[in-house]
Amino acid sequence: MQDFLFYLKLGWEHIISWDALDHQLFILVLVAVYFYKDWRKILILITAFTIGHSLTLALSVLDIMRLPSTLVEILIPVTIMLTAFDNILFRENQKKLMKINYVLALIFGLIHGMGFANTARMAMASAQNIAVPLLGFNIGLELGQITVVLLVMVML
Repeated sequence: MQDFLFYLKLGWEHIISWDALDHQLFILVLVAVYFYKDWRKILILITAFTIGHSLTLALSVLDIMRLPSTLVEILIPVTIMLTAFDNILFRENQKKLMKINYVLALIFGLIHGMGFANTARMAMASAQNIAVPLLGFNIGLELGQITVVLLVMVML
């Protein structure tokens, strides 16, 4: 249980800390075009992002996938810009925008997950079973993202 709580806190801090402004900005851009009444759709978007992020972390910790950190650091702001552009381009067609944003959230979650992959690999490599660390981290990540979204929705 102590390991789970440690990784839960790590996932929470990964989103809530000042070092996570790229994640926070991506989440803001992803949900900025929706309203409070769309909360279910927003939750699905955030969960799609978490799923992509989680897959990348699992593949990284298992040493199946690696990308150079310099490439990842370039791709992260590109994901933010593309999502913002998508929101502008399809703002008149909410149905199409939502479908596109689901795909973007999942795919861009993979890229954002690579930004934390090296740290996760080192932290979780010593664990015999990576299921508990990954579950704890990803639940913390999801809770942090939901908190950010709630703050954004209150401000909107």
